[in-house]
Amino acid sequence: MKRSEINQIMRDAIAFLAKHCFRLPPFAFWTPADWATKGREADEIRDNMLGWDITDFGSNDFKTCGLFLFTMRNGNQKNPRYSKPYAEKILIVQEQQITPMHFHFKKMEDIINRGGGNLMIELHNSTPTGKLARTPVRVSLDGVRRVVPAGAVVRLTPGESITLVPGLYHKFWGEKGGGTVLVGEVSSVNDDTTDNRFLDPLPRFAAIVEDEPPLYLLAHEYPPAR
Repeated sequence: MKRSEINQIMRDAIAFLAKHCFRLPPFAFWTPADWATKGREADEIRDNMLGWDITDFGSNDFKTCGLFLFTMRNGNQKNPRYSKPYAEKILIVQEQQITPMHFHFKKMEDIINRGGGNLMIELHNSTPTGKLARTPVRVSLDGVRRVVPAGAVVRLTPGESITLVPGLYHKFWGEKGGGTVLVGEVSSVNDDTTDNRFLDPLPRFAAIVEDEPPLYLLAHEYPPAR
C-alpha cells in the first residue's frame, strides 16, 4: 500500500466515525513528531499495539481485500506488566470488502454491527490440521444459540452481534447495496503477531511504499521511548 492511500483511509475513517458519533482517543491524533517526544509513559500504547491498523493482507487492492481497524484497549499475554484480560477495537468494513478466512488460536471475540450497512460472516469449523471442516457450526448470536451448516453466511444487521470462539474460521464483508459498516470488536487479549491463522497464508500487515510522510503512525510503527 502507498502511504498516501493509508493517509486518505485515515481521513475518511475519521469522517465516517464522526458521522456515527464515535470518537477516537487522544493518542489517535499524535503525529510522528509527537511520538518522537513520548517517553515510557506511553509504553502501554506501544507494547500492546494500540492505535491505527490498516491492512490489505498483501492484496495490493484494499477496497477488495482489506480492513480498517483501530485498537483502543488491549492487554498482553506476553508481558505481566499488563494485566488487562480484554481488548476492544473499532472496524470499518466497506461493501464487498473481504477480510479473508481466518481463525484465532486463543482469542474469543464478539463482533458487533454498530451501524451502517449489514455485515456478512461466513463460518466454518476448523480441522486439527487447520483445514475447513464440514461439520455444523454452533454459534451464539446475541445470546441465542444457533446451529448453522458449514459455510453458512450469517447476516448481522445494525445492533446485532456474534460470538466467535478460538478455532472458528470466519470471513466477513459488507453486504452489497447496504453501505459501509461500523463494526465493534470486544474480545479477550489480542495478539496480531501470533494469534491469526489464515486459511491461505497471508501477511497480516501491509507492505508500505513511502510516497509521502505519514499522517499518523500505524500501531506497529511507533518509535522506542525516549
